[in-house]
Amino acid sequence: MGRALSILLGGALNGAAVVYARGAEAFATVPALAGLALVYVALTVAALFVGGNLSPGAREDRENRWVLPVFAVLGLAIAVTPAFDDAHGISTFGGDGLRWLGVTLFALGGVLRLWPVAVLGHRFSGLVAIQPNHRLQTTGVYSVIRHPSYLGLLVSSLGWALAFRSGIGVVLVGLLLIPLVGRIKAEENLLASQFGADYDAFRARTWRMIPGLW
Repeated sequence: MGRALSILLGGALNGAAVVYARGAEAFATVPALAGLALVYVALTVAALFVGGNLSPGAREDRENRWVLPVFAVLGLAIAVTPAFDDAHGISTFGGDGLRWLGVTLFALGGVLRLWPVAVLGHRFSGLVAIQPNHRLQTTGVYSVIRHPSYLGLLVSSLGWALAFRSGIGVVLVGLLLIPLVGRIKAEENLLASQFGADYDAFRARTWRMIPGLW
């Protein structure tokens, strides 16, 4: 119940900040932004039902907690700055086609972000941690890439910035790679120490996030 309330409250506050930064009338008069708002609400509601937690579980890499405040600051900046840019014509580029591309990427990235959470259930934690009765997930999307939820975060964040046509927003999304790479390295080291040769074999046949590239 506490998790559900925090998601709803966080979604509402974040949404209110974005509407204030861009101006409420834009979400009624710009079709792409109206679509973005609907997708945002749908993903927020879906997040209530996919599971996940913030448990340190049986083992946690506490040294990686530095990424949490970084994600929080960047997340707020990525949420609000593109909307503010769009309202004031700062660093904006493109037109309605770019907006709709952004909405599409935001929706696809949001699904890709939540889908692994639903698959992993209690094993998915906001912390780098091994949960009780943890088992290695190697099927489905995990048979191709090891960090689909992080890829979803990048895609959805980029889509958000593009929906507001914000150049600064795109740069902020690029900065997300700094804490993400640190998070991925810590997570893979912990999983390797837990699952040994099984994880080494899994890592050898999959990609981190982008097949053929990384």
